[in-house]
Amino acid sequence: MLPLLLAGVLGLLFIIVLSSSWKRKPHLPPGPTPWPLLGNLHQIDKSAPYETLMELGQKYGDVYTVYLGPKPVVVLFGYNVLKDALLGQADDFSGRAILPVFDRIFHRKGLVFSNGEHWQQQRKFSLTTLRTFGMGKRSIEERVTEEARFLVEFFKSKKGNPFNPAERITAAVSNVICSIVFGDRFNTEDEIFLTLLRMVNENIAFLGKRGFQMYNTFPGLMKWLPGEHNKIFENGRNLKVFLDGLIENHIASRDPNCPRDFIDSFLNKMDGEAKNLNSHFTLESLVCTTFNLFIAGTETTASTIRWAVTFALEYPDMQEKMQKEIDEVLGSQRCPSMEDRLQMPYTEAFLSEVQRFGSIIPNGLPHEALHDIKFKGYIIPKGTQVITFLHSSLTDKRYWDDPKLFNPDRFLDENGKFKKNDAFIPFGAGKRSCIGESLARKEIFIFFVTMLQNFSLNVPEGESGKIELAGGGTRAPKPFTVCALDRVQ
Repeated sequence: MLPLLLAGVLGLLFIIVLSSSWKRKPHLPPGPTPWPLLGNLHQIDKSAPYETLMELGQKYGDVYTVYLGPKPVVVLFGYNVLKDALLGQADDFSGRAILPVFDRIFHRKGLVFSNGEHWQQQRKFSLTTLRTFGMGKRSIEERVTEEARFLVEFFKSKKGNPFNPAERITAAVSNVICSIVFGDRFNTEDEIFLTLLRMVNENIAFLGKRGFQMYNTFPGLMKWLPGEHNKIFENGRNLKVFLDGLIENHIASRDPNCPRDFIDSFLNKMDGEAKNLNSHFTLESLVCTTFNLFIAGTETTASTIRWAVTFALEYPDMQEKMQKEIDEVLGSQRCPSMEDRLQMPYTEAFLSEVQRFGSIIPNGLPHEALHDIKFKGYIIPKGTQVITFLHSSLTDKRYWDDPKLFNPDRFLDENGKFKKNDAFIPFGAGKRSCIGESLARKEIFIFFVTMLQNFSLNVPEGESGKIELAGGGTRAPKPFTVCALDRVQ
């Protein structure tokens, strides 16, 4: 009886869907024909969804529509259209799509997954406070350099034997943002800290997987079903418990007249708005904003450095060229600083090519039309998700020759000087661009240069050293091992 009833319900739903004018909404950009209920989900490569978006862009043009389930999603493809949207119509495209996965974790609070006045106040406060505690200043370089020294000691402890550097690189990067937000670094041997970082990695990797797409398409159904999405929400709860504990410790120990870090400053802001019943500075928003900063300041930068190490392994001639440049500018003892970049154009070019080729968050974070948007002769209706497809800019053949080739020379002019490329937007652009861009650039340069200054990075005997992608919506190299041989005796 039950199977017959279920079949009847599904049949009725199918008839309703087919009879409800399943047609493409007028004035939307072109795109592939969607199926009822599923939309174009069946066409999306589950291991590399950005590859499908690339193919569709080449077929349908710079602005096109796909259906992820029954809802249309507009994709902005290529640098020219991304520039026109994110810079030319910055206000129109400043909305964030609060997808069901993000809504369940953050409840539209915090810095990243919010809109309107709440987002504006969180972003303004975060930018000001992070700068107060060193971001964008020379003082933050000292913190990065300190963590780089700890990382060097860890590499030395391996005595040239093969090891996987990923976990320690992630911990070193995370400790920089932790020192700003939480006021202190964590012991990189601390199992709780390492567990938290693994949760961050799992949640970031989930963003492009089929489970992420399915939950956002059918949240009412998926929340009752088993699957990887449940692990993501469990991770979110555990991270919030961890942050709650840190905040409670700050409340108990802080001196309002002498804020130590971002959390203390936020608590002071809460005190200042205690009588404002509509204040956007609450304990919930503090947890969500620190959550956002912790994740944003950890995984993508660490992944970029891991990418840099893999390319140094695959192209030892490039590694030697960078080491020669490092030796000439720094010698074996002086720590690198951002000022040294001007005298190290090949190293800067190599790291830029790592970011371009790595394209770590290929789809960017999802945007949303907060009102009807007129763009390129189309109308993007209010509530429509917009994918700012950063990968399409970083591989745009109008700006990059042979974009599938890893080639640092594309960032050098005929005189060997570093040259910029407008389509190089790994941190996004416009009002939703990454607020930690300056910090990330410092970390990538200082950590990587410190590694090459101290070690020759080699592929362990018997391994190929060939780069392989882990798969999913983020682009990250599969786990690998390295032998770090001392250059400085």
